[in-house]
Amino acid sequence: MPSSAFFLALGAGSTACIATTMGILIISRYQEWARRHAVYFMGFASGMLVAVSLMHLIPRSLSLSPHASFFLPAGFIGLYLVNRLLHLYICHDESHGVEYATGILLMVGIGIHSVIDGVMYSITFTVGTFTGVIAAVGMILHELPEGIVTFVALERGELSSKKAAAYAFLAAGLTTPVGTAFSYPFIGTITGAPLGFLLAATAGGLLYVGASHLLPSMEREDKPWAILSLLAGVLTATAIILTKHGGHG
Repeated sequence: MPSSAFFLALGAGSTACIATTMGILIISRYQEWARRHAVYFMGFASGMLVAVSLMHLIPRSLSLSPHASFFLPAGFIGLYLVNRLLHLYICHDESHGVEYATGILLMVGIGIHSVIDGVMYSITFTVGTFTGVIAAVGMILHELPEGIVTFVALERGELSSKKAAAYAFLAAGLTTPVGTAFSYPFIGTITGAPLGFLLAATAGGLLYVGASHLLPSMEREDKPWAILSLLAGVLTATAIILTKHGGHG
């Protein structure tokens, strides 16, 4: 029988799928509102992910293995490479008449990224419920603007609005819980140092998402109050972590 951690991880992956779907629906129906407010979701998620990674995930990974820090760069660089390839496919081709090929390439790249997100839920909830929940909050918050970005990117690839919405849901939304469901049976059996290595790689990946992916996107929007959403994310994560540690104390 699957453990409670599996259902929690799958629930987090499914919630991420819902958040992505909400982003797709909002941008497809209320484009002006979505473009104006997505930056605040990005800022809050960025603050949460960076704070959670530095203050909880990395120390937790080191408690599982003192050598876990060697896997931090692997997670950071690995996710950077995935996103770099995705960025190249989205931005490099402005030619016309390549609707099908462009759509397939985008779906593959975005799908890989979302499957990795699903694997991260498996890893963090295997470590513990608190670790899984606090990491999931930041990850889920970044799914809504990701749904918006995915829809816009697919639409620019000469797909109709209906096709862009459907492809964005399949690639950026549905693949996350699928990644969780398929990875957990393997990850859920890992303990000790190997689990610490995986958690460190996850922390590196989330640091990339927060500091090198979401934060620059937020800065490009150049909205004067966006910094407050970033600080709110940092303070929220800090308060949750301190409350947890204080409770244990």
